[in-house]
Amino acid sequence: MKRRAHSLVEFALVLPVFFLLMFGILDFGRLFFTKVTLENAVRQAGRFAVTGNHLTDPSTGSLMTRVDSIIEVARRAAAGLNITDIEISSVEGGSTGPGRAGGPGDTITIQLTTDLHLITPMIGRYFGSGGVYTFTVSTVFRNERFPVSQTN
Repeated sequence: MKRRAHSLVEFALVLPVFFLLMFGILDFGRLFFTKVTLENAVRQAGRFAVTGNHLTDPSTGSLMTRVDSIIEVARRAAAGLNITDIEISSVEGGSTGPGRAGGPGDTITIQLTTDLHLITPMIGRYFGSGGVYTFTVSTVFRNERFPVSQTN
């Protein structure tokens, strides 16, 4: 009987450490997944943006604006993430309005931001406030020489 109680005490001491380790591994895996997915999304959006192309809105069949097309490409590439902020700006087009994606030969900057809520409180304490880690990723591309009519 003494042996059984000893094993039960050891199990009770090891179990919290085991769960902390397991959930910590899950949190770090989610951190790396989010980082890589966000980097891929901003890269895909940038590669689409430099072409001057527009997507077709599936609900109406009409062409989307260039800025809306870039945002849609970023959201599709970041599947599974809740993108909280997308900023598109260019040297000539500024950071507001429909021309912010720039014209031919202009330099465009795309920035994506998302928040990740960590599930392990002890680890979450070291990554942001309230167990929320904020990722911000940006890229800079130079637009190709596309027709000026495709600017908006």
